[in-house]
Amino acid sequence: MARESTTAAVQDHVTSDEFRSVLGRFCSGVTVVTAMGPTGPVGFTCQSFSSLSLEPPRILLCVSRTSTSWPIVRNSASFCVNVLAQAQQPVSERFARSGGDKFHEIAWTQSPGGAPRLADATAWIDCRLHTEYDGGDHLVVMAGVRRVDTPTEPRAPLLFYRGRYARLADAS
Repeated sequence: MARESTTAAVQDHVTSDEFRSVLGRFCSGVTVVTAMGPTGPVGFTCQSFSSLSLEPPRILLCVSRTSTSWPIVRNSASFCVNVLAQAQQPVSERFARSGGDKFHEIAWTQSPGGAPRLADATAWIDCRLHTEYDGGDHLVVMAGVRRVDTPTEPRAPLLFYRGRYARLADAS
């Protein structure tokens, strides 16, 4: 069986730019991870999110080592993964920035686990930290799922593809 490739030679080293370009071809959803810190709510945008296990229910996320929000989330009793809806691109952009009051004029309620649950998201996953691993320039976080919820009316997800936000084409 022939293998299709556009690369002339096999390389033993992949640059960050090459790797980013290739991974950009993998479409992902966008989440905001939130928790209650000692001085109020904290959160950050996270694209590196995945289901890990159904039994027991677990999720996986990858967090930049430079995140100033993650240490606060790590030390909280629980956190919430807010799966953003298509209309929430401004929310994603706000929580992707460092510093400032990310929750200013953002509607949210407290999840059953105590973490901020962003209004208008397409799903909410309450979690508790299970394990954290070294992943190079990121931390690999495994968390146990405590509760899940979705809105009554389904909402299209916010997607990220090839370095920009994208929309899900209606398959029906």
